[in-house]
Amino acid sequence: MTGKNDVNIRGSITALVTPFRNGQVDGDALDRLVDRQIAAGTDWLAACGTTGEAPTLTEEEQETILTRVLARSNGRCPVMAGTGTYDTASTVRRTRRAAELGAQAALIVTPYYNRPTQAGMFQHFAAIAKETTIPIVLYNVPARTGVHLANDTVVKLRKEFPSIVALKDASNSTEHVTDLLARCDIDVLCGDDALTLAMMAQGAVGVISVLSNLLPQLMKSLVSAAASGQFDAARAHHRRVSDLAHGLARCGPNPLPIKTAMAMCKLIQEEFRLPLCTLDAEQRTAIQQLLRRHEVGGLQA
Repeated sequence: MTGKNDVNIRGSITALVTPFRNGQVDGDALDRLVDRQIAAGTDWLAACGTTGEAPTLTEEEQETILTRVLARSNGRCPVMAGTGTYDTASTVRRTRRAAELGAQAALIVTPYYNRPTQAGMFQHFAAIAKETTIPIVLYNVPARTGVHLANDTVVKLRKEFPSIVALKDASNSTEHVTDLLARCDIDVLCGDDALTLAMMAQGAVGVISVLSNLLPQLMKSLVSAAASGQFDAARAHHRRVSDLAHGLARCGPNPLPIKTAMAMCKLIQEEFRLPLCTLDAEQRTAIQQLLRRHEVGGLQA
């Protein structure tokens, strides 16, 4: 399915972490991450999403990150910008700016903390769709936001606003996705690495992945195998993805475990923005053991 700009949003999409060094965005490390993703065949990059610690980034930093990712990708890989906040006017402004900078799509999370009704969420996304030009990917992640974007609301949004082309679903429910796809033609992207195969079997067209920050080729292989019906290969990749995703999730809230693992593999500095902070010794040991078991980053059991 395509939107206003004929943009095809599917495949293995990486929700980029934001590397920091001494409290500042580490632009050189970000360049290396972009190059690594593109070399692995990642289909899209998602910058400044919640995995990128967007709530702790200033608008100036978000613009700097997006500009740098776009410049580094240089047309080699399309880029979507995380522009969602809990304030509609701010989200409209950020989405417009992302479009001006050249982002090919906007990833917009449901408003968090203030917990709007379904009517409020409809009006929120409608206001954004009316005021911006790039395709919109809705993001439903009730465990993090406190609100669940109902299928009725998604169906209505898709019907009234053609620029709303996809939904990143992290509701942890394949039944929810099955019901939605039976009712409208919106593209669904899995928002939980461990459910990628199950959701694609139900009709999802890809994943917006956290784990692909560390293992982009593994996620690309899983998505490609599932999309082409090679389910023996897909199941083999899934077993590894599932073990890694669940193992990391047990060690703390995203993006602490993935950034810690990336630092252990010398991809970035181990640095976060408060209120996120370094994991404790037990959690770090569990991540090291997980990486060794899967021989990630040269670490061997």
